[in-house]
Amino acid sequence: MEATTTPRIVVGVDGSEQSIAALRFARKLAPPFDAVIQAVSTWDYPPEYAGYVPMGSDNFEEITHKHLDAAVESAFGDDPPQGLEKVVVFSHPSKGLVKAADGAVMLVLGRRGHGTFRGLLMGSVSGACVAHAKCPVLVVEGSTGEMPGDRG
Repeated sequence: MEATTTPRIVVGVDGSEQSIAALRFARKLAPPFDAVIQAVSTWDYPPEYAGYVPMGSDNFEEITHKHLDAAVESAFGDDPPQGLEKVVVFSHPSKGLVKAADGAVMLVLGRRGHGTFRGLLMGSVSGACVAHAKCPVLVVEGSTGEMPGDRG
């Protein structure tokens, strides 16, 4: 007998307003797919880390967990979606998200994260995920998490 797996919607979370909106949007998409939400944050060593330890904590995984918890709290308050799973992955963001989304019904991302190139229409991580993910990718515009037609 084959093991059954619950459908899941993977959401890339970096703590930006747009990733929080992506979490809210995923909550609205989950019921039609009978899916759970898997909030995924990634971390990697900063390029300058090889030469010195930055001021403050150098426990990047712990910091990433705290940022993910804060983003989920910001998106859902005291009412997180049932079955919500929070995952922290050591990886470059686009590679980690593409891998995490393998087998998912959808990958949901904010259009832009914390990157420095503000003039771009889409961030490098969301662009790479659109190009390489093996599931549908939804890139959420804006920071509210509203679906078209939500506004009365």
